[in-house]
Amino acid sequence: MDGNTDSTDDARSLRAALRTELVAAMRSRRADAVAALRSALAAIDNAEAVVAPETATGATNAHLAGTRTGVGSTEADRRALSIGDVRALLRAETTDRRTEADRYDGLGQHEAAGRLRREAEVLDHHADG
Repeated sequence: MDGNTDSTDDARSLRAALRTELVAAMRSRRADAVAALRSALAAIDNAEAVVAPETATGATNAHLAGTRTGVGSTEADRRALSIGDVRALLRAETTDRRTEADRYDGLGQHEAAGRLRREAEVLDHHADG
């Protein structure tokens, strides 16, 4: 196995850990953790998205212009993220939450600021490994 494959496997393992923690947080009704983990998983999904390919003229559906039919037509291509990419996304998520928490404190919204800081704490240990 090459280093890139190992890094991608590590990224998949981290995503699986986030999903496992999300299920546990949902079961224990930890709303802050659920919000943070869902947001982080969505950020990872968004980062994996690639630009949709142009459809070939002959590969379109006769009923809807610009649509494809056939085997694999509903599958979306995804970018393979490295563990570094995923950790960088998680660090960005925690930084955003802390920045907004400081802003909320300045506006007197201490409860909302506290919620954002708790969300950042949930993601911290995953971001740093």
